[in-house]
Amino acid sequence: MKSDERRFHRLNYLLKYYLTNPTENDLYLRAKQMGISDSTAKDYIRTVIIQAQKTYLQ
Repeated sequence: MKSDERRFHRLNYLLKYYLTNPTENDLYLRAKQMGISDSTAKDYIRTVIIQAQKTYLQ
């Protein structure tokens, strides 16, 4: 699996998780459990929160 595909799947998983449990700390812990580094986890969290806000607005 290519790295961009892996990122896409991880972000989708984290988005679904965040929509059911909208807590940043839990989202960060879930990302860390997936083996994502600290800086990447923070980037993923920002991306997921932005995507969740777009979902709520629709």
